[in-house]
Amino acid sequence: MEQQTPRQRRLGSRRTATTGRQPTPGRVRGMTLAAGAAVLAVVLAAGIYSSAEARSTAANLQPANLTAPNLTTASAAPSAATTAEASASPSASLDAAAPASAPAPGTVDEALDARIKAILDANSQYQIGVALVDVSRDPGAADVHEYGVREDFVAASTAKVLAAAAYYHLVETGAASLDDPLGNYTAGFQLREMIQQSDNDSWSLIMDAVGHEQLTEYAASLGVSYDPEINTLTPAEMATILAGVYSGTLLTAGDTAQLLSYMQDTNYETLIPAAVPEGITVFHKYGLLDDELHDAAVLAQGNTAYALVIYTKGQDLSDVPERTEVIHQLTQAVAGALF
Repeated sequence: MEQQTPRQRRLGSRRTATTGRQPTPGRVRGMTLAAGAAVLAVVLAAGIYSSAEARSTAANLQPANLTAPNLTTASAAPSAATTAEASASPSASLDAAAPASAPAPGTVDEALDARIKAILDANSQYQIGVALVDVSRDPGAADVHEYGVREDFVAASTAKVLAAAAYYHLVETGAASLDDPLGNYTAGFQLREMIQQSDNDSWSLIMDAVGHEQLTEYAASLGVSYDPEINTLTPAEMATILAGVYSGTLLTAGDTAQLLSYMQDTNYETLIPAAVPEGITVFHKYGLLDDELHDAAVLAQGNTAYALVIYTKGQDLSDVPERTEVIHQLTQAVAGALF
């Protein structure tokens, strides 16, 4: 694993090589591909990971309260570096994807509370924080259900969702464009790489384009305390960000749908997505850095949607397989009770 400065250790997550760019001194760097491959090998050997099933079609991309017929198209980038933008034109709401015979959704009740607490108690060797928000309701009125550790964690790459929302906000106010040159490509390309591929160079470029002080101010407008230099969030704060994105209260319908499309079929589908039953759509952003292993997701089916954030802190990369299993157990408990 490459040596990292304290700031890099605080900020990063796993870096991919999809852009072929060399790390820029002073910018956020993630873990090397070799370290990521080593972790994956450990997990595969432990028999925990399974192939991620194909998720929903483009019809599943649009939350029920969004009406834009098409997503905003991302800025063009060199064809060798880009991937096809599947799910780019949702044509129906999530209602169309829900099975006709689907049972009525559940609610966060004492039974679910007890199940989550039991899982946390059984894994007390780790620091685990869980936040759950019903985003089917007005996100401003929805309660955040919190379990385990409620204090700040190093957010790792889950905070990239906040950076993306902040940049889209600049676009919507006319202060920036998806076509603006950023690094070797465009801002639109960097946004996609940052979310889908968790590229840390793209993240650094996006944060610099927003401005670190401005990013802090944008987070504060959402009721979130965030300093890009230390990159910490509570699970509840991350759930608040997800609720705002999914509900469409932060961005226009087109930008919301585009960002959500990037949060599907990402480069790391082995945490929350791997434990969700078929028929539930998952939009998520993981974080993996040193002893931090997180996933922050929205689970959606029909008119029911919940933000589920699971932050974990363990010993180091050696216990990633065990913490992955804990994330699976928590996800199964939530999905089984609420969908």
